[in-house]
Amino acid sequence: MFLLFGGEGPNRFLLMAHNTESLVTIVIPVYNGVKYIRDAIESVLAQDYKNVELIVLDDGSTDGTREILKKYKDRFHWETHQNMGQGPTLNKGWKMAKGEVLGYLSADDSLLPNAVRKSVECLMETEGRILTYCDYYLMDEQSRVIRKVSAPELDYSDMVMKIVCPPGPGAFFRRSGFEKAGFWDANLRQVPDYDYWIRLGLHGKFFRIREPLAKFRIHENSQSYAEPSEERSDEILGVMRRYFQLEGIPETVLARKKMSLGNAYVVAARYHLRAGRYGMAFSRLRQAIKLNPFCVFSREVMKYTGNGLIYRLRRMTMGIRKNFLGTSFPKRDR
Repeated sequence: MFLLFGGEGPNRFLLMAHNTESLVTIVIPVYNGVKYIRDAIESVLAQDYKNVELIVLDDGSTDGTREILKKYKDRFHWETHQNMGQGPTLNKGWKMAKGEVLGYLSADDSLLPNAVRKSVECLMETEGRILTYCDYYLMDEQSRVIRKVSAPELDYSDMVMKIVCPPGPGAFFRRSGFEKAGFWDANLRQVPDYDYWIRLGLHGKFFRIREPLAKFRIHENSQSYAEPSEERSDEILGVMRRYFQLEGIPETVLARKKMSLGNAYVVAARYHLRAGRYGMAFSRLRQAIKLNPFCVFSREVMKYTGNGLIYRLRRMTMGIRKNFLGTSFPKRDR
């Protein structure tokens, strides 16, 4: 079955043709994405797997995003609503979704033409698989590829213990798993994806596709460059505390609960460090050591603190450049 939904309001165009391929729904939430949204949409429309339902939800953009969407007319379904954030927007899209396989794409990222086909093949290959994720390319603001990123291949226990989020752009998962795991936590801003993946992982296996199937864009408005607030920096702590209250957690994971919580404090320390809150970063590291005294010698601590310091130095350098050269840098939209 091949589906295309388009336009606004009740007069939506629906085209159906016989096909045995599983329907895949991709949701693109967008907020002030005028610069990149066209690339994201075109990458979905260019898939060599044709049974795709595309839903683009404009989260109250104030730039020219809506005008771009209007140009596509009936090629897919899109609509605009009052700004409510990424989580609620994704939840709305997945409520609308009809696909047996679900996925989402950030408005500044893109998929390679074979991404859906390859992901569906790997997902359906084994019944126990609930999600596939892939390697991907980093690209800059001009869509130039910077380098290839090999996604980590970890078992579920390591994913929870090390606070590592393997799925990046190009992840797809079964609707059956979605129905068990539930929706994204609409209150989260810093780590909503990690929270969702560890809940989804309780219901099936993740499978890494060892080839790039997507592109992740790095730019000044992206989350990767944002300085998280105090509340967002500590989000991971609440996520892990709530996680360990869930039912069905494997014994191998429960046995390493203190290590998981300790590493969560390390991640929180990294976020505080990125924002220049050195006292709070030190406080979170002390808590981490109380829970797991050996974590201070771990590769994760070295990696997170090193990354946080490098990020902070970079932001300081950018500030100096702005003050002395008069260069302005765009701020995040939200």
